[in-house]
Amino acid sequence: ASQASIPHGPFSRSDVTFVVGREQQKVFAHRCVLACRCQAFRGMLGQGPVSTEDSSSSILPQGPFILGNVQPEVFLAVIEFLYTNSVTLNSHIALEVLTSSVEYGLQDLCKLCVKFIKDTLSVEQVCEALQAAVTYGQADLQQHCLAFIEDSTTAVMRTRGFHELADVVLARVLQSDRLTVDELELVQAVREWAHVSSAVLERPVPEVAALPVQELRLPLLAPNELATLESHNQRDLLIPLESIAAAWRSHALRKSSGVPTRLCRPRRGTRPRDHHHHLEPHAK
Repeated sequence: ASQASIPHGPFSRSDVTFVVGREQQKVFAHRCVLACRCQAFRGMLGQGPVSTEDSSSSILPQGPFILGNVQPEVFLAVIEFLYTNSVTLNSHIALEVLTSSVEYGLQDLCKLCVKFIKDTLSVEQVCEALQAAVTYGQADLQQHCLAFIEDSTTAVMRTRGFHELADVVLARVLQSDRLTVDELELVQAVREWAHVSSAVLERPVPEVAALPVQELRLPLLAPNELATLESHNQRDLLIPLESIAAAWRSHALRKSSGVPTRLCRPRRGTRPRDHHHHLEPHAK
């Protein structure tokens, strides 16, 4: 196995070894540094002597400590932070280092990761970053990712990350008025997402899509578009029949009758249709 360690001088020998990742890379460090800087490591390494059952002697856990579920590069970044209070990141490991910072309770490292992710955000990574922001309660990063998605909606919808969003996160995206995409394209994107999720989770399309489809603004579609949507819907039952019926009713009554106001509000990228003025709150 390959080996790595934090550089150390002749007066400070390492006294703890970690075997990290599938590569079983050895990482050498110092108990006093890790225990002083991180409560999680303090617990792992032992806060004090531990008595054995068959001996009166007291020992500390010796290791090596096996960490098979973390990439060596990610773990080394955590160790680097504990020794130097700084970290070297790249786009391949930043989200995983953020995850580790949360797991180890390292708030300052978490802040460094969030700053790096915000500064280097890309179309390919933004959905994964948003998912992490929601999972770990990083409100600032969540808002930053949403703003990025709003400005680059069409490109983001084509990414693998978009198709891997959790339903609650996708629903949060769909609540935005500032998405730069037409509703018809958005419906198709949600349909594609639902089929991917259905295959991965081995659950029916209507079940996995139940939350996001509540945020689709069907009354914005013209009658011919709604008819085509209804035809497609017969194949997978993506959208509840009552939602389609409500959209038809808004056309028949020439107002947003019985439809939540938010579902009648055009988004930033919505193409204008002749009937939209009937959906405005002040329309009679």
